[in-house]
Amino acid sequence: MLELKRDGFVVFDADPRVVRWATRAHETACDITRDPAQRAKWLRHGATWFVGVDALDNTADGSIDGVPLDGPWRDVVKSPDHWHRAQVSVVYRGYPQQDASDSDAAHRFRVARCAAHVDGLHLENGRRVVREPHDFILGMALNDSDASPLVVWRGSHTIMRDALRVAIGDGDPIGVDVTEIYKATRAQVFETCEPVEVPMSVGQSVFVDRFAVHGVAPWQASASAPPEGRMVAYFRPECRDPKDWLRG
Repeated sequence: MLELKRDGFVVFDADPRVVRWATRAHETACDITRDPAQRAKWLRHGATWFVGVDALDNTADGSIDGVPLDGPWRDVVKSPDHWHRAQVSVVYRGYPQQDASDSDAAHRFRVARCAAHVDGLHLENGRRVVREPHDFILGMALNDSDASPLVVWRGSHTIMRDALRVAIGDGDPIGVDVTEIYKATRAQVFETCEPVEVPMSVGQSVFVDRFAVHGVAPWQASASAPPEGRMVAYFRPECRDPKDWLRG
C-alpha cells in the first residue's frame, strides 16, 4: 500500500480481530510484568522500561490462549511459517532514566533521538553487526495510552536499505560489520527525514518496514497511561532466507 512504500510504516485503524487478541495478550502481559524474575531480567533505564524480548507466551501460529492472531496486515504481507514469542514492551512514567551502565552520550541520544535504530543490528564490542535479518515489524497496542509512542523517521527505510545493499552486496548478511555505513546513513536520516510519533490505542496496529529507523519517545509530563504502563506487543519474524533481507 502507498503509505508503507512511501513512509516505511502504516497504522491500521482499530479492528475487532486485533481487539480480541490484544485484550487477551494484555492480561498475560500484566502477569509477566508483575513477576519478580521477569522484572529483574528486563527492567532497564531506572526501571522505566520493561524490554520483554520474547516474553509473551503465544504459540507458533501467533495465537494466545486460543485467541488467533489476525488483523488487517494480512493484506500487506504473507505471514511467516512461525511466529516467535512476541516482545512485551512496557514504558513507565519518567522514561528514560539513566542507568549506571549508560554513558552520558548514550543517554542523551536516547532522550534527543529516541534511541533511534534499525532492528537486527547488534552492538558487539562497539560495532554494529547484522545478526537478525527481520522480515518486518508488527506492533499492537495492549492498552490505551498516549505516552512514549513509537517514533518512525518517515522515508528512512529506502535510504537505509539502499546504503546497506551497497555495503553488503548479494551475500549472506549475517555477521557483516556495518558500523560505518550505518552511522553515516542514520545521520543522513536525521538530516533529511521527519520523525513521526505513532501513538496507538487497543485495536490499532502498526506495520513497519524492517529498514525503517525508529525509536521510543521520552515520556512527556502531560502523557497518560494506565497503572501498568504503556504496553505494546511487537513481532519481528526473520526472513526465511537471510539473503532476502536486502531484496525487494
